[in-house]
Parts: sequence; C-alpha cells; structure tokens
Amino acid sequence: MIEKDQLVDDVAKPADQPKTDQAGSDQPGANFSAAIRAQAEHIARNAEASIHGCIETLSLEATQITLHELRVHQIELQMQNDELRRTQGELEAAREQYFDLFELAPVGYCVVSEHGQIKQANLTASTLLGTPRGSLVKQPLSRFIHKDHQDIYYLCRKQLLRTLESQTCDLRMVKRDGMHFWARLTITVVHNLNDAPVLRIAIADITERVQLRTALQEKNAELEHAMAAAEKANLAKSNFLSNMSHELRSPLNAILGFAQLIQSDTGQQSTKQQENTAEILKAGWYLLDLINELLDLPLIESGKLQLKIESMSLRDVILECTSMMMPMAQKHGIVLEHHLFTAPCFVTADHRRVKQIVINLLSNAIKYNRANGHVELACTLQSPTHVRISVTDTGSGLSPEKLAQLFQPFNRLGEENKGAEGTGIGLVMTKRLVELMGGSIGVSSVVGSGSEFWVELLRTSET
Repeated sequence: MIEKDQLVDDVAKPADQPKTDQAGSDQPGANFSAAIRAQAEHIARNAEASIHGCIETLSLEATQITLHELRVHQIELQMQNDELRRTQGELEAAREQYFDLFELAPVGYCVVSEHGQIKQANLTASTLLGTPRGSLVKQPLSRFIHKDHQDIYYLCRKQLLRTLESQTCDLRMVKRDGMHFWARLTITVVHNLNDAPVLRIAIADITERVQLRTALQEKNAELEHAMAAAEKANLAKSNFLSNMSHELRSPLNAILGFAQLIQSDTGQQSTKQQENTAEILKAGWYLLDLINELLDLPLIESGKLQLKIESMSLRDVILECTSMMMPMAQKHGIVLEHHLFTAPCFVTADHRRVKQIVINLLSNAIKYNRANGHVELACTLQSPTHVRISVTDTGSGLSPEKLAQLFQPFNRLGEENKGAEGTGIGLVMTKRLVELMGGSIGVSSVVGSGSEFWVELLRTSET
C-alpha cells in the first residue's frame, strides 16, 4: 500500500530526467523548453501510475487528505509563478534603467579586454568614434587613438594594471572618417569570472575645452608681450624724464642764482625791476618743484626710490610743516589750525617723505579753498597700530565723478582753468609714497562743504 506522503512527494519532486536526445535544462531556447516539457510529462505519468495503483486501497479520509495536499501544492506553484512574474518585471525595469544609464550616457563607455580589444560599447561611444557598434566590437581601441598619442594610452593602461587605481589621460582620437577630436579617458579595471582583468573606459569629448585653453594661452602670451612692451616703454619714459630733469636743473639753478643776486642788489633796481625779479624767482622755484616731482615719479614707478624707514616723531614733522605753510595760508586769507597729541607720538616712516606728504596736503587745502576759508590738521589714533593724519578744508568739495579721477597723473580736475598753480601729480606722488611706507590714504568730500584727506601710518614705540 502506498502511503499518502510518498504520493505527495512523487508529485512535488522532479523525477529522474528521462534519457532523451534533447538539451539539458542549462541550455537556452527551444532545447531547454523541450527538456522541461519532457521532464514534466515524465513526472505526471509517474504520479498518475502511483495514484492509479493505490486509489482502490485509499480510504475516504486518506483521499480527502491527498486532495487537500494537492490543492496546497497547486497554490504554492501558483504563488511561485506570481513571484517569477514579479521578478521578471523587476528585471525588465532594471534592463530599461541599464539602457538609460549605459546606452544614453553623455559620455562614451567601452569595455576592453586586457589585450586592448573592445568587447562592448554604448551608443555614445559609437557616435564619438563615428563607427557602428557592431564594427567596434573586437577592434583594438588603439586603432581610434592618434598615432602621436598612443604612448599616452599605453602608459596609462600600464599604470592602471600595475596599481589597480583609476587613471585619467587626455589625448587625441581619430574617428572612422579620419576626423580628429580631443578626448579624456577615465579608465578603471575589474576582473571577470575567469579572474581576467577587464578595462572599463569612459570617453569624454573635451575638444571645446582644449580649444578654449589654447586660446587662453595665446591671449596670455599676447598679454605678456604687451606688458613687456608697456614696461619697456614706461622705462624709456622714466629714463627720458630723469635725463630731461637733470638737463633742466643745470640752467634753472643758474637762472635762480642770478635772479637771487639781482634781488639782493636792491639799491640799483627800480620798484618795477624788483617786481620782475620776484616774478622770475617765483616762476623759477615753481619750475624747480615741478622738475623735482617729475624726477621722483619715475623713481617711484620703477621701484628705485630709496626710503629711509625709521621711528620718527610725528609731532615734530607736523609743527615744522604748519610753520612752513603758515605764510601761504595768510597770503590766501586762510585760517590754518592744527590739533596734535598731548604726548609724543611716533610712526615708522621716512621723515623727509612724511614732510613732503603733509606739505602737499596742506598746500592743496589752501590753494583750492574758498576766500577766508579754514584748514584744520588733526592727528588721531585709529587703532593701537595706526595713526591718522587728516587735513580738512572748507573748499567747494568734489563730486563722485571727480573723486574717481583724483589719483590720476596730470589730471587737475579742471582746476587748471581757475588759475591755481599745480602739476597734477602731487596727490599721485602722495598716494604712492604712503603705500611704499606701508600706510593708506583716503578722501571724503561733499560738494559745497569741503573735503577731508587722510593718511594712516604705522605706529611705533619711541626709540
């Protein structure tokens, strides 16, 4: 008598595969389906024979149990079939995602064997190389690399296989029609089931990037050439100004010397002659100041101006400068005042150049002031490390447009039409001297109310 469990097992478990000429279950296509069909029929015949042999010996209860088990088994098979369909749907979705990521990627992808032959390529790689994918397979990738850059590719592969670390190289590649383009190859290595190395190569077209880089290099070369020419011209200008300044000083010193001799002989001159001599001296000293400024400017621009940086008393310089400028202020009807520290204050600077800076700021404040105006010089501590010297006037002030042009050489902002003396390079000299001494300069102005020019210098302890 056949037991119930044995009958169920005969139905659930596959029987030995029949001897047939059809392919085994590990073969694809029609042979695989035929083999599965033959195995299923063999199992069914064995199950039918077992059921037929014992049907008469089964009790009603055993029959019901057997039928129940068969129904359960059928449901299990149905559930397994549903799971297979779900898995098949997931595989289909994964295949579509793979198509989007691999086939339609913005860069070309190639799978290359350890011997350099292309085993697989995406659509972008086919487009970049101008070759159908079917024609790419089994072709050496080096065939599409310019002959002058093949060493770059081989060295990159060699380094990759030696270190197993991702490698990147830029080289020229050749399409099927002979057209060239620049590409960046990013190469990684994996191992297949046979433990053989397989290269995965991403190909990005960087032709436009290389062209822009080349154009930028050419522009930089042109700029360097232009800068060299400008520096050469500037040096020639500086040399010319320096030579001319020296050439002008000799006859000018003679003129000033003779004019001073004539001025000293007051007994032999009429009032008119004395006035003329005074005008000669005035124009001569003004011309000498102009020559000195023209001589200093190219020295500063060329970096050849020698400064004597030391600790110096700011109070002494301020008192000396205001004393020198007081006659000029009185001549123009300007009230000149100064406010200093009660205690000595020392800065790190060149004594002569600080004096030049302060005199220039005071001179401008007096010359460009209104009648019966006021000029105030003040010193304040901006921080523990900086001291500010500010010169405030009650002149007409400067518009934002004029402020933007303030430190341009030889630009007097229209004051040359008002009869005021000047060269237009005093503030330029002041700014560059301050910066050479590690300080800063600035200005604030309101049209109709006047201006404030300030200079900040490094503070130091008394020595």
